[in-house]
Amino acid sequence: MPEALLDDLNPQQRRAVTAGDGQVLVLAGPGSGKTRVLTRRLAYLITERNIPGYGIIAVTFTNRAARVMEERVKDLIPNPLPEYQVDSIWLGTFHAMCARLLRRESNYLPYKSNFVIFDSDDQESLIKRAIRELNIDDKTHRPGAIHASISAAKNDLLLPEDMPVRTYRDEVVKRVYTRYQQMLAANNAVDFDDLLMVATRLLQEQPGVAERYARRFQHVLVDEFQDTNLAQYELLKQLCSYHKNIFVVGDEDQSIYRWRGADYRNVQRFESDFKGCEVILLEQNYRSTQNVLDAARQVIDRNRNRTPKHLFTARGTGGKLVQYTAVDDLAEAAYVVDTITQYLSSGRAKASDFAVMYRTNAQSRLIEEAMMHARLPYRLVGALRFYGRREVKDMIAFLRLVENPSDEVSLLRVIGVPPRGIGEKTITALQSAAFRAGSSMGEVLLDLGRRGEDSPHWAEMGRSAPVLADFGAMLSDWVALREQTSLVNLFDRIINDSGYEKYINDQTEEGNDRWDNIQELRRLAYDYLEKGLTEFLQNLALVSDQDTLPAESDQPSKAQQGAVTLLTLHAAKGLEFNQVFILGLDEGLLPHSRSRDDPEEMAEERRLFYVGMTRAKNQLYLVRSERRSNYGSWEYSEPSRFLADIDENLVISQGKRTSSRRETLFSDMRWSTTGVSTTNYKPQPRKVELPDTKYKPGMRVRSAAWGEGLVLESKVDSDGEETVDVHFESVGFKRVLASLANLVIIQ
Repeated sequence: MPEALLDDLNPQQRRAVTAGDGQVLVLAGPGSGKTRVLTRRLAYLITERNIPGYGIIAVTFTNRAARVMEERVKDLIPNPLPEYQVDSIWLGTFHAMCARLLRRESNYLPYKSNFVIFDSDDQESLIKRAIRELNIDDKTHRPGAIHASISAAKNDLLLPEDMPVRTYRDEVVKRVYTRYQQMLAANNAVDFDDLLMVATRLLQEQPGVAERYARRFQHVLVDEFQDTNLAQYELLKQLCSYHKNIFVVGDEDQSIYRWRGADYRNVQRFESDFKGCEVILLEQNYRSTQNVLDAARQVIDRNRNRTPKHLFTARGTGGKLVQYTAVDDLAEAAYVVDTITQYLSSGRAKASDFAVMYRTNAQSRLIEEAMMHARLPYRLVGALRFYGRREVKDMIAFLRLVENPSDEVSLLRVIGVPPRGIGEKTITALQSAAFRAGSSMGEVLLDLGRRGEDSPHWAEMGRSAPVLADFGAMLSDWVALREQTSLVNLFDRIINDSGYEKYINDQTEEGNDRWDNIQELRRLAYDYLEKGLTEFLQNLALVSDQDTLPAESDQPSKAQQGAVTLLTLHAAKGLEFNQVFILGLDEGLLPHSRSRDDPEEMAEERRLFYVGMTRAKNQLYLVRSERRSNYGSWEYSEPSRFLADIDENLVISQGKRTSSRRETLFSDMRWSTTGVSTTNYKPQPRKVELPDTKYKPGMRVRSAAWGEGLVLESKVDSDGEETVDVHFESVGFKRVLASLANLVIIQ
């Protein structure tokens, strides 16, 4: 056995990698090396158990994770025999694996094998169209909420005809769901949920197909098992039904996607369905310090229905957590920026060492503004992604139309881009012609382009016929070219024929940026010269927020020192940073107000906080504010209940001290200079006389030297000298003597 496979594994990791046949459940705490275990397991099966690559399927939740796994396995097996090639492993995300299966088995489906995968924007567009066509009030029945209900039904493997109808809203959802599926079929398209639902139902309803795949895959490996939904769980059971070898790695404590169907109870179902399965705990953490782990464990131990884990590390105790209470949300952002700035100016860290996490996307605005004022470089994860930019979506729509001319969503996006005299009346006439012919608009266009005036549709189109025929001729040429040339050449031909470069490149900075984005997409196409257009489009459709993060090798130069990462807690899964700030630890934000009356939602909020905490390698900052701006007024907040779970000996408290308001939420909470304790709280009345201060936290002041700033804190010593902490917009944090600084109060 190659020493590299086992020599650097701890005993539990080694036990997992070398486990025998059957069902294995690996419960891996955060930072415990689960990716290492999965990759070594793959290599072990191939090199030591002589399992051919084509006899293994390994599924992940992000393309990023799949790429990392593939690269590491190839490093472990540098020169395998042809029949054991790593490339023959079915390795990828659930959605990618299902898309692959459905394209192979399309003869069983109401789709052609070149179906397209509609992204979230496309799905929303169809839902809105369906609601309009059915004359449903979109104010009462919001498209987003209807779509969420349809998605939930698909995750539970329910077709429209299977849905129970108990209320009028159920009836509305069922009607929209039915029309939505008809529209998808007309476009030869599927959505993300269809990939899972249709693949699973295919295996359930076609025993011959299910047996063929179950016989092929001798071993099934699964990453992030706690994030599987019912459809994914049933799919896995089908795939391992013959050899019964399934190896799953997960952690109930890190299940944070309940809102999109993930069910941590699948871990319990696994133990119930596969009685006698081997359960292995990975508890040694290689990422965080012991203080971070102890605090995180104190938070998560309050949850029920979980397997307790004792997380430990050889990295040492580490520094205490810093808990900072700001006077308001502006001061909250100022504290974060000032702390990072001090580290950078002293050379103790680089910007990419830091991550700022928050519960909702809206919280990023103030921290972004503070970063810009301080001229700190930052990277925003999960905002307007590269693949969501207008010009990128335009180009993808052109390519999707070449792949599948029946894709009417893509057709409607680009038929008038650049403008070519095709308006709403022309589109309506084209739709009517397609309806009468029993075909798609794309097929009508292709016929016009190929036959011109000889097409039976020429007369129907009237004066619009020539311009539609021109577009149809371009599309026809691209469809033919697809089979004759490379993806990059096809890309260039579409750009040239359509005039898209001239259309977006208007010689402004914005135009140049947009053209640069097109060139970046073109560079990506080079990676698919052999795989082709279908694989390229599938990869783009299934990309996640984390897949857009650059790899370590893609970081900016040392001179630039990278950028601070801003992201939601949901997007933080699987990542790690030297220093982590978690903002908004207030009741109503974290935990979110929606979880207040739902124990399961509250448990998920606790898991979300736990995931954020365990992203920190060295230092963790827990930040909240006394009040937040709310449409011109102030909304006062109480501290998150999760803070009360952390032992005061693990925490250093900074910032504004508590007021009596805070003690109204938790009768057992005691605030001190060292942290929070949940031990039996007994009021200890005391009166402390503090000298009055001129400058109050939250005041806006002006300095002749540094301009305007925000007062963070002010203290008066025994000699009556007032010291003021101010965050100036021009230079950041400064501590000044009031008697010398000549601060002018402006607000």
